[in-house]
Amino acid sequence: MAVTGYRREVMKRRDILSLLLGCSLAAMPTARPAMAQSKYPGRPIRLVIPFAAGGSNDLLARFWVDKMKALLGPVFVENQGGGGGLVGGAAVARADPDGYTILLGSTGSQVLIPAVAGHLPYDPAKDLEPISILATAALGVAIHPSLPVQNLEDLAAYAHAQSGKLAYGTAGAGTLAHLTGELFKSLTKATDIIHVPYKGNGQAISDLMSGHIPIVILSVNGQLLELHRAGRLRIVAVTMPERAAAAPEIPSVTESGLPGLVAQLFYGLFAPTGTPSAIVVQVSDATGAALAEDEFRQKLVAAGFEPFVDPSPEAARRFVEGEVARWTALIKTIGLKLE
Repeated sequence: MAVTGYRREVMKRRDILSLLLGCSLAAMPTARPAMAQSKYPGRPIRLVIPFAAGGSNDLLARFWVDKMKALLGPVFVENQGGGGGLVGGAAVARADPDGYTILLGSTGSQVLIPAVAGHLPYDPAKDLEPISILATAALGVAIHPSLPVQNLEDLAAYAHAQSGKLAYGTAGAGTLAHLTGELFKSLTKATDIIHVPYKGNGQAISDLMSGHIPIVILSVNGQLLELHRAGRLRIVAVTMPERAAAAPEIPSVTESGLPGLVAQLFYGLFAPTGTPSAIVVQVSDATGAALAEDEFRQKLVAAGFEPFVDPSPEAARRFVEGEVARWTALIKTIGLKLE
């Protein structure tokens, strides 16, 4: 081959290589953002609890955060109390839908307060996307040990015999316990039992044990169970379809003849609407992995929680929608409104 022809061949090859290299470089900026977008989480996640520090929400949050360290990465908790959960819920609803702000919502913040409040800063059904239900918890119908009552049937009969003389206490108006009490009155026709709202569980329990009030309906937790087992109060039923794992000795409302009195507090994770579905699924999958571990489930049960069976976003949506429909109907029936 002549020198001139050889140089032309080399130049031709160089041109081809340059063209291929240019195409590769042009493609690289597109590939890099795609890889960056799939990297989640790339920084700590904020878990907002829409209530003041302390109580069941904080306890469950701590369990979940500890497990997520290995499954998702760092998560920090931020309590934003106020408005029965509306302040914290609104903060999450307005946050960027990027997966870095998540709400630990519950029956109160997602169902009851929105149904009874006169004005809402956001719409929980439209502005928040369900990720997973973590757990449910039962309420307990507890009585003073002096009452001649052993079960719910006895309690209904006693209420009729003591017409106008009985009262039941709860941790506040508009709570699930309050609605459960009104539902009990409706189902048993014992409509003249008076509701006494307290500012928290502690005062209600204190007044029950001292005999100032004969009945309370409160969340079943370690404290209530300890007092029940010590004989200082008596829980006649838990508001679950079946007996609670943490209290297998206490009958459920279903076996007590009042299946319509099932009332379960739920605790779940919610993201701002518009959060990418891949991120929602990733957080849900991590939650499901935690709930599948015996050690994690045992911690929940020991604290009075019932681990939720299906942690998928679809199951969470169905469950919340069912609770909204059920309790909103009762709220309208009794005309409950908090302004």
